[in-house]
This record gives sequence, C-alpha cells and structure tokens, in this order.
Amino acid sequence: MLYRIADAADWLQAQKTGCFASADLIQEGFIHCSELHQVLETARRYYAGHPELRLLEWDEATLAEAGIRVEREWVENRQQYFAHVYGLVPLAAVTRSWSFAVAADGEAVLPPELAEKQ
Repeated sequence: MLYRIADAADWLQAQKTGCFASADLIQEGFIHCSELHQVLETARRYYAGHPELRLLEWDEATLAEAGIRVEREWVENRQQYFAHVYGLVPLAAVTRSWSFAVAADGEAVLPPELAEKQ
C-alpha cells in the first residue's frame, strides 16, 4: 500500500470528480507518496500545523490495473526511495482514508490500525 497525506480540499474534489489530484501532480508531473514507515516523518517535515488533512491509503495493484505508473525514486534530502504516482488516482484505488492532524511542532499519530503494522 501507498500513503498520501492530502489536503482536505483535494480529497473533497476527488470525491466529486472520481479521481485524486494534487498541486504536485500539476507542478511536478507526479503525486508524492510514502510507504507506511515514511508517513510520520513526511508529516513532520512538510505538514506541521495542518490540523485538517486526510491520510489516504492507495492500493498499488489497483493503480497498475488502471494503467497508472508508480516509480520509486531516490530522494536525496531524505536518503530514501519514495513512490511517485504519475497520473490521476481513481477512487477505486483508495482503500481507506482517515482524518489526519499534524500539530504545529510536526507531531502526528497514525490511525490505530496502521500503528499496529509498524
């Protein structure tokens, strides 16, 4: 599974259009995603002070079936590979979503069912 921390507005728009898109897709040509073990550090670095986010879980096999390319690419400043999704994400690929708040200091907590997997 892949995980995306999403602005609530992007998630609402996806529910209207049937596909998830974000500013990074428009600006960079792909949507940034994380593996489960990368989510909390991503939240700390990039989403501090955002109390109204969504954490989306995407099924990579469903993305592949829809013809959406996923590439794991090296991110130098994190010294890790991250999944980049090259296209709109159909709602059929979203397996679960949760409210996700990130405190001003970057502190965030995974939903209990995900925390158990770590």
